[in-house]
Amino acid sequence: FFSFKMSEIEEIVKRINHHKGVKGLIIVNAEGIPIRDTFEEADRLLTIQYAALITQMVAKSKAAVRELDNTNDLSFLRIRSKKHEILVAPDRDYILIVIQDPCCE
Repeated sequence: FFSFKMSEIEEIVKRINHHKGVKGLIIVNAEGIPIRDTFEEADRLLTIQYAALITQMVAKSKAAVRELDNTNDLSFLRIRSKKHEILVAPDRDYILIVIQDPCCE
C-alpha cells in the first residue's frame, strides 16, 4: 500500500473515504503520529487520540500473534463497537486506520 506515489495514495484515500458509512481515515507513522487524515479540523484531538490508542493496540496485537506463532505476523485488525467499526491495516512503517459506522456497511 505505502509503496505508491503520493498522487496514488491521495486517490486511494479519496476512494476509501467515499465508501458508504466511512467517518474518516487516518494514516499514522511508526511513532504513532498521524501524518494524513480526512477528519475536520475540529476533530483534530480525536484524530490524535485514535492514532495513539490504535498504535498501542497494533503493537500489542502484533506481539500476541507472534507469541502464538513466531512465524506469523498481524496483517489486519477489525474492532467493532456499538457506535463504530475500526479497520486497521498495519504496515512496516505506517498504519492505515478507517473508522466507519457499522450500520452502513
